[in-house]
Amino acid sequence: MIPGMNPKQMQKMMKQMGVQQEDLPVNRVDFYFDDHKIIIEPASVAIVKMMGQESFQVTGDLRKESLETSVEISDEDIQTVVDQVNCSKEDARKAIEDADGDLAAAIMSFE
Repeated sequence: MIPGMNPKQMQKMMKQMGVQQEDLPVNRVDFYFDDHKIIIEPASVAIVKMMGQESFQVTGDLRKESLETSVEISDEDIQTVVDQVNCSKEDARKAIEDADGDLAAAIMSFE
């Protein structure tokens, strides 16, 4: 908003210009990207309607978190793949990693 301006005057001015604003009862907002997410909490969200368009205004405390998850691969998992497809342990580990820990998919990748 404009510093030093009365909020009621600002609201009246916006209404005259055809701008409507509605606050939403939101506590948290998450934005997901390929490799990370942004979390805004506590969040304040307003819908601003102007000239047939709706925009969302989000404010609050922001933090960023990684979405990358590492797959835990046990020796038993590696041995299962080795036994099924008769490959090296290194190849079995790589296949399990590529399949995000899915043993069936790792085994099928050798066919």
